[in-house]
Amino acid sequence: MASSAHMDMLDENIDSLRGWETIVWHGFHLEDWRRHGVINRVAYFEVEILDLKSKAQLCYLDKVHLFYPSRQALKLHPEGKALSDDDVLEDLPVGTTATMFFQDLGPQLGWTMVFLAECLGPLFIYLLFYYRLPYIYGHEYDYTQSPFKVVKLACWCHSLHYIKRLVETIFIHRFSDGTLPLRTIMLLCLYYWGFAAWQAYYINHPLYTPPTYGRLQIYSALAMFLVCEFGNFSVHLILNRISCNGSRPKEIPYPTNNPFTWLFFFVSCPNYTYEVGSWISFTAMTQCVPVGVFAFLGFIQMTIWARAKHKTYTEQFKDYPDLRTAIIPLFF
Repeated sequence: MASSAHMDMLDENIDSLRGWETIVWHGFHLEDWRRHGVINRVAYFEVEILDLKSKAQLCYLDKVHLFYPSRQALKLHPEGKALSDDDVLEDLPVGTTATMFFQDLGPQLGWTMVFLAECLGPLFIYLLFYYRLPYIYGHEYDYTQSPFKVVKLACWCHSLHYIKRLVETIFIHRFSDGTLPLRTIMLLCLYYWGFAAWQAYYINHPLYTPPTYGRLQIYSALAMFLVCEFGNFSVHLILNRISCNGSRPKEIPYPTNNPFTWLFFFVSCPNYTYEVGSWISFTAMTQCVPVGVFAFLGFIQMTIWARAKHKTYTEQFKDYPDLRTAIIPLFF
């Protein structure tokens, strides 16, 4: 209900009267007024719902604004939580008289665009530092490259990670109809793009030094990184086949013959486990503090998501495997 238009709300709440009412749309109006010296033009409808036989008025809505559904929210209290699309009027604590507060959430973008924006930025930003474009390190280093093999491997790994995410976003992930406010998307992009620039600056810096334990540390971490990336991809293929009701799964995901999916025996969200593993491996391979900070913050956030998902599974399925934890096998 919170993200539906005014008429969507009416359709849900008076569905039992369908066939017995008539909706009369009065011509829409344009209203001008001044706020802080700026003229705003607002278009709205006046909606009257009449009984089909007696023509008696059942409901009247004044000033129905022309906002698309995803940027609207309805609340029972100005400071309260927005109502969801699944809320039913008779189940709300409103008695016989309901007063709701309308909130314009601002411009919205779908999840596909959100993921594309998150991934495209880091992919290209990292390459700017890798090729040492002018005004980054100094004129004597313009368009030069590091002599260390690990720097080249780090660039390949970083690019592989975000290219994989782009492929998954376009071809594998199934997103709900939910959206995010443009302001939130800008903050997310600032987070991912900023960390990509911070990491790339130090890894590709002319004064960068290879990891302490040399080739053993680099190639061991590289092998683990590739395992985690392929494992993450394999888990996403399984999740793609799970039928869902909106964002709620209708069935329990189980491992297949692919050994990279066997983490499902132990955790509810192995995709997050593999994601964290990828960034820990990347941290070990580059021995770079900004990468470690990013991995740590990502682990905290993905743990929150995994615990919420795990709770949904356990509440929805009575036969959910007891051995599974949220993100770390046998722990949490």
